[in-house]
Amino acid sequence: MNRSMDLQSRIRRRAESSTETRLIQEYEPISPVAHIEEPIGRGAIIERMLDYLEPIFDGQLPSNAYIWGPAGSGKSAIVTALFRGIRQCRSHTDAIIHTATRVESTTTPALVYVDCRTASTEFGVYQSILDAVLEDVPKNGVGTERLRDSLQEYLGATENALLVAFDHVDEPGAHDLATLERAFDDVADDLSWMAIARVPPTRPVRSEVQIELPAYRDPVMVDILTQRASNGLAHRAIAHEQLREIAAWSDGNAHDALCALFCAADIATATGTATIRDRDLHAGMDSVPKGTAALGRVLALAENRRRVLHALIESDQGERAPIETTATSIADHPDVALSPSTVKRLLYELADNGIAHRVQIETTDERAGRTPSTIEPRFPTRVFRRLDGLSTQPSVDSH
Repeated sequence: MNRSMDLQSRIRRRAESSTETRLIQEYEPISPVAHIEEPIGRGAIIERMLDYLEPIFDGQLPSNAYIWGPAGSGKSAIVTALFRGIRQCRSHTDAIIHTATRVESTTTPALVYVDCRTASTEFGVYQSILDAVLEDVPKNGVGTERLRDSLQEYLGATENALLVAFDHVDEPGAHDLATLERAFDDVADDLSWMAIARVPPTRPVRSEVQIELPAYRDPVMVDILTQRASNGLAHRAIAHEQLREIAAWSDGNAHDALCALFCAADIATATGTATIRDRDLHAGMDSVPKGTAALGRVLALAENRRRVLHALIESDQGERAPIETTATSIADHPDVALSPSTVKRLLYELADNGIAHRVQIETTDERAGRTPSTIEPRFPTRVFRRLDGLSTQPSVDSH
C-alpha cells in the first residue's frame, strides 16, 4: 500500500460515505497477506535490524543473521519494509552522486528477498536470487547446476555481493536452514544470509546475530487494525471497541486478527449492512481456525492444489463425507480435471503439510474396521476465496 495516498484515500472515502453504504472500500488494506510500508509498533526492533544492516551503507556485507518470532509477529513485514526502504534511499543517494560528480558510485551489496514458500526447491532458490540481480534468467530448460554456476559467476565479478533474506525457512515443504547453509558454502565470502523463522534455533547456526520478535501487545494490535480498517473500510464501519475485541482474541497474531477483520467485513457486506455488527464480528472470529495455516502458504500453492481446495470448500457443506467420497466428488468438479486417486493423494499431502487436517467421522456402525475420516481446511476459507485468483463470489453462509 502506498502511504502517500493515505490522506487522499481517506478524504475520498469520507466523501463517498455520504452517498453510498459500501462497507468495504478496498480489500487489499485489510488483507492478511498485504504489508504496509511502515510497520506499526516495532520501532525498537527496527532499530536493532538497522544496527545489523549498518555495514550495507558502507558497501560491506553484514554477518549472517537469524530472525525469529511467533506467527503474525511482523517478521516478513519488517524485513521487506527495510529492504525496500534501503533500496529507495540508496537509489536517491546514487542519483545525487551522479548529478554532482558525474562518476559511478561504489557498488554496494544487493538485497534479495526469497520466499521459501514459493522457492521450495534448490532450483527455485537459485532462480529467485538470480531473478533479482540479472535479466533473462531461464525459467526452465536448464539444470540446478547451471543456475548455481551463474550465481557463482555473478558473485565472482568485481564488487558483486548479496545479502539474501530467506523467509519462512521452517515451514512444511520449504528448505530447512541446514540445507540453505550448505547451498551457499562456496560463496560465503560474497553472500550473507538472513534466515527468518517462527522458532528459536534448535541447534547452533552459522549466524553471529539473532533477533527475536515477540508477539504484538494488544494496544499495538488495535493500532494496526485501526490503520488497516481506516484504509480499507467505510468511515465508522467498525467500532473501536470491536477492534479491541479482535486484538484481545488474536493473542498477538496480526495474521489472525486481520483474517477476523476481513471475514467480519465480508460477512457484513454479504448481508447488505453498512456496519459490522457484533454477530458479524463473532462470526468473523469463528471463521479463523485456531492454529490456522498462514494464508500466504495457501495462496503460494500450485494451481492444481488450489483448485482442489476450492472444490473441497464447495463440497464442505452439511454432513462430512469420508476422504474417498470427498476425493471422488472433487475429481468430478469441472475446474479440477484430476483423477480421484490423484485428488486423494493431494488431500493427504495438504493434511500432512498442515493446510488441511483429518478428522474422524463419528459413526454408529460397530462393524470392525478402521474409523473413517474426513478432511477439513485449516485456514479461513472466506478470505482464501476472496483473495485467490480462482475465487468465486462467496455465499452468505460460507466459512
